[in-house]
Formats: sequence, C-alpha cells, structure tokens
Amino acid sequence: MTAVVMPRGFATGIAAKACPFLAVEDITVRFGGIVALDGVSFTAGDGQIVGLIGPNGAGKTTLFNVLSRLYRPISGDVRFNGRSLLDLAPHEIAAAGIGRTFQNLALFKSMTVLDNVIVGAHAVAESGFLGNALRLPSVRAEERELRTLSIDLLARVGLADVAQRPVADLPFGTQKRVEIARALACSPKLLLLDEPAGGLNHEEVGALGKLVRGIRDTLGMTILLVEHHMSFVMGTADKVVAFDFGRVIAEGSPQDVQANEAVIEAYLGRVR
Repeated sequence: MTAVVMPRGFATGIAAKACPFLAVEDITVRFGGIVALDGVSFTAGDGQIVGLIGPNGAGKTTLFNVLSRLYRPISGDVRFNGRSLLDLAPHEIAAAGIGRTFQNLALFKSMTVLDNVIVGAHAVAESGFLGNALRLPSVRAEERELRTLSIDLLARVGLADVAQRPVADLPFGTQKRVEIARALACSPKLLLLDEPAGGLNHEEVGALGKLVRGIRDTLGMTILLVEHHMSFVMGTADKVVAFDFGRVIAEGSPQDVQANEAVIEAYLGRVR
C-alpha cells in the first residue's frame, strides 16, 4: 500500500481550528473599582506572531500578567495548548512552555551575558536542591548542557561576541536581546515580548523585527508582543489585536486593523 503524505501543517491546521493553540476567553480583571480587562477574548494560532496594541492603561501588560499567572482574573479562562493556564501556579509557567520578557529590563547587571541566559535555562532544569548541593555527576552534566544551549541561543540572537561581558557594560538595545535570549532558554512554545522595541532607534527596531520573525521561523513558536511602536507591530505581526479601556475593539490582519475605524479613532487619530 502506498503511504499518503499529507501536506506540511495539514493535521495541525485542522487541530488549530478545533482548538486554538492559545485561546483567551472572556477574561475580566478588576483592581478595586478599576476594570483593567473587561471580557477580553482572542486567539493565537500555532506559530503565529500576534501583536497587542493600545495606549498606556489599555490592559495589555495586565493580560501578560494573567498569562504569566501573576494576576488571577475574576472570570474567564486561558486555554494554552488545550490546557487551562489557570490551573497552574506562577512557578510552573516556564515548565509549561511559556517564556517572557519585561517592559523594564529584569537582567542581573553585574553578571555576564552568558550567565544571565544560563539563569533562564535553570527555570526548566531537572536537578533539585539536593543534587545541586552535592554536585552530583548528573548535575554537572546538566550544567554543561545548559551552558551549550545558552551559547547557541546567544549565537542565534547575534550576541556570541559579548557572551563574557557584564550586562551593565552593554548598550540598551543589546540588553534587550540578552533578555530575549534568556526568555528563550526555557525552550518555550509561547514567547511573550513586552515592549521589545521600546527605547530602540530606527535601525535597531528594523533588526529586532527580523530577529523576532527569525525566532518564530526557526524555533517554531507562537509569539505575543505588546508594543507601542506601530510600524514594528504592523511589519512583524501576522495578526493584531487592538485594546481600548480594557476591551478588544479590533482583531485581524495588520492591514485590517489599520483600516478599522475604531482603531483609527482610538490610536492613530482621525484624519480630518
């Protein structure tokens, strides 16, 4: 019998329609009397780059904190790869396959670039406290593996030549790449990038867009990015979700969202 070879992505495409890789379902978050997220729903497909746009206070970073399990919504659910994220504790997020960068850099400035990335890899290390304390052979072997992984990731983001330099000595744009490499060190299936283009110049923004798409293409992960830099989002994302006052007002391709009347009024300004 002749084997039938399905086109690449055929089966996963069917599965994605039945169960999106990431499904944010009617999420509501309140801080006292302030509604930060009001019934937010959207989906992200496997291998898709989704940009979240909106002004300060629109709820984008709050949503990232829900996905990271730092905040618990008062209603709704988040389904990740068929499983509810709300069943997980915050310390289980990295092991579940989610990596994140932060709006304000959260690097260890006195440590080298390589050591910062190795710290990220330790989030999914298998050796426990006792094994590390006794420096068992299995722990030493794992340390070598994590170091090799971290060196490979630094090469992937173009930082191999600064691996041994302290993070504090590097320009801001380079530090942003270090944080991306560290987030990748836990081998995530979903990468959350919180304002990765913030503070970068035009040339750095262009290079970052190529890097983000390259990460998606070579590592095959889904990427959510929160960003105010509109040209970066529109040139990088496959899909854009627009927020206003904690609600989703538009969702679709970059072209569709750019042409959406509500988005033009809320974020781009009405042309008179």
